[in-house]
Amino acid sequence: MDNPISKKPAGIIEKLLFGFRAPWLVIFLLITVFLGYNAAQVRPDASLTKMIPTHHPFIQNYFEYQDDLASLGNVVRIAVEHKNGDIFDAEFQQELQEITDEVFFIPGVNRSGLRSLWTPNVRWMEVTEEGFVGGPVIPDGYDGSEQSLEQLRTNVLRSGEVGNLVANNFESTIIYVPLDEVHPETGEKLDYQEFSEKLETLVRDKYQSDDIGIHITGFAKLIGDLIEGAEQVGLFFLLAIAITLAMLYAYSRCWRSTFTVLGCSIIAVLWQLGIIKLIGSGINPYSMLVPFLVFAIGVSHGVQVINAISHNRVAGFDKLESAKLAFRGLYVAGLTALASDAIGFTTLMVIDIEVIKELAIAASIGVAVVVLTNLGLLPILMSYLGTSKNGVEYEKRIEGERHPIFELFSKFTQPKWAYSAVAVALAMLAWGLINSQNMEIGDLDKGAPELRPDSRYNQDNAFIVDNYSSSTDIFVVMAASAPEQCIAYDNLELMERFSWHMENTPGVQDVKSVVYVSKMGMFGINEGNLKWFSLNRNKYVINASLSRIPDGLINNDCSMAPIIIYLDDHKAKTLQTVVDSVESFNGRYQQEGLDLLMAAGNSGIEAATNSVIEKAQHKMLLWVYGVVIVLCFISFRSLRAVACIILPLAFTTVMSQGLMAVLGIGIKVATLPVIALGVGIGVDYGIYIYSKVKEGLQQGMSLQDTYKYSLDNTGKAVGFTGLTLAIGVATWIFSPIKFQADMGILLTFMFLWNMLGALILIPALARLFRVGNNNQQ
Repeated sequence: MDNPISKKPAGIIEKLLFGFRAPWLVIFLLITVFLGYNAAQVRPDASLTKMIPTHHPFIQNYFEYQDDLASLGNVVRIAVEHKNGDIFDAEFQQELQEITDEVFFIPGVNRSGLRSLWTPNVRWMEVTEEGFVGGPVIPDGYDGSEQSLEQLRTNVLRSGEVGNLVANNFESTIIYVPLDEVHPETGEKLDYQEFSEKLETLVRDKYQSDDIGIHITGFAKLIGDLIEGAEQVGLFFLLAIAITLAMLYAYSRCWRSTFTVLGCSIIAVLWQLGIIKLIGSGINPYSMLVPFLVFAIGVSHGVQVINAISHNRVAGFDKLESAKLAFRGLYVAGLTALASDAIGFTTLMVIDIEVIKELAIAASIGVAVVVLTNLGLLPILMSYLGTSKNGVEYEKRIEGERHPIFELFSKFTQPKWAYSAVAVALAMLAWGLINSQNMEIGDLDKGAPELRPDSRYNQDNAFIVDNYSSSTDIFVVMAASAPEQCIAYDNLELMERFSWHMENTPGVQDVKSVVYVSKMGMFGINEGNLKWFSLNRNKYVINASLSRIPDGLINNDCSMAPIIIYLDDHKAKTLQTVVDSVESFNGRYQQEGLDLLMAAGNSGIEAATNSVIEKAQHKMLLWVYGVVIVLCFISFRSLRAVACIILPLAFTTVMSQGLMAVLGIGIKVATLPVIALGVGIGVDYGIYIYSKVKEGLQQGMSLQDTYKYSLDNTGKAVGFTGLTLAIGVATWIFSPIKFQADMGILLTFMFLWNMLGALILIPALARLFRVGNNNQQ
């Protein structure tokens, strides 16, 4: 059988590759051993600063006052519940004291900021005829007696901590645990996985019983749970390998080809992980999918190679010549596709969030190594191993056959079928455009949407929300002034107006600041007369009213006073409403000497993240499509060819956005990269198919015969790859991590529709754009 590729002369790369096969194998082996060793050293790596847009104005403001906001930054809340009574019980208090002491000594805890009923910084205060009196909530000489417990009850009621540190029903109490992001002595970053494990072993496992319940929330615990759940992704990876193994053999009927493709794809993953380790990076919960994508890309391109080798073997070429011809016929299309993948992934770098940048780097490195393993190592190995006799016979048997599905695909070059396909695609595009208008930025659910609603973390969070008045969703505005001026009357008066403005903003539960403390001080100084519950213009009286200000409501030099806004939730709409409200107030009442700066607190940081993602999503898509369009044009030198390849991808992207809106999946750190990754992998299908279309047209075939030629040579491999990858990522839907399940849904959808778009719309669009007329491509 004539092979047009055999008439082309061998290029210099082909000569270098196949002329020195044995040395190359030794080099590949040494690299694999070295990088495999480093890959084994890769550890989970996550930190708060990596997950936030560090250059956003909100975050810059937070960093400026980070030390003053330690108690409002990275914190963990441990709710200790008495299941069979209230907290005023001697045995419960003994357990609470032991848990507090246990937490105090866990590495990473900011011990000076730790708050519990058993820490001296939790105090009570009351107004008497002699003025203010107060002391620690745990009474002096506490001995667990009924009298001591009654005194404790009184002190708690006078402390103002009911609803904050103490549950509204008095059946639980919180240990408030601020964390140091960096160890103050060693300078090492906080290990969230280790910290989370210590909370489980030293607190939950040790103290939880039929009488005591432990509920833990906070960023560090969330990340720890994500890492724990992400480790199960390894099982899905193994399952994907098993599925791919079975489907590869069913496709090729050759164990040699099957294991060689799998082996080269796994080697690519090892190389990628090893390089990540060498550049000082790690794997975070959001980049756990990258090794699978590298494996998927490796399989995708590997199938094309063994498919071409099988065709060449059937045509009568020996195993060495078959490998050479496969390389010669595929390396241009393969390099174009992989370059599109790699450069497309790097466009994620436009998003100013470190974890997304790391994902972009990891994915780009992975694609780069696939170039070497699948366009270098795989053809060399197959030149030695060759396709088995069983595989060759199977290929001969099916070569003349036309599967009904591919007979159907070949009809889309006919005008009637082509225009119908385009019409259906336009209708689906309209569906995507309409529904994508409802797509939202950020979280759309309460609790931690990264985890499933029935996860232990979200159950713990629900317990705290249900039993305490103070929300866990905190938005902090920093009232910045000149030193020693944060409690000047004019500044306090503006802060009071701002507090009132925010209290009447939808989504806001409560607002606390130094203003409330000053008004309470005036109230106390004047024997509890409500007429004095207000600010005083006299600076000496103000100073007196703030003589017992709690920690964290002003900084040391009185140049900043945080205004703490408690929210109903951290949904994107709530956060945007709060940000708009703050900006509206600043626009109307800005005064010299006091700046109301956004934003700190978990909700403030999330608002900044949402802002960056909203601005970056369109820029990212423009970049990724711009890169793919340029590379396709360089390869095919035809705008019509570019349109045939790109339009199916664009349709899938829009439909994916519509699907996200329908399924209630917001655009956030976890889901934003998925569309770019889907485009990067999906373009491979179109490039391989169109490369064979171009080849057929150059031989003078009609468009219909050209597409049949393309289906025979590469279409089956494209269909197989899309189906295999879709089944592999579909297993993620069962992940305990919800955002990975969301990724599974989106990638399954994109893999399938990119594959179907390539097989159906490329011939239809080629007919529509009259590709091949007068032998012009």
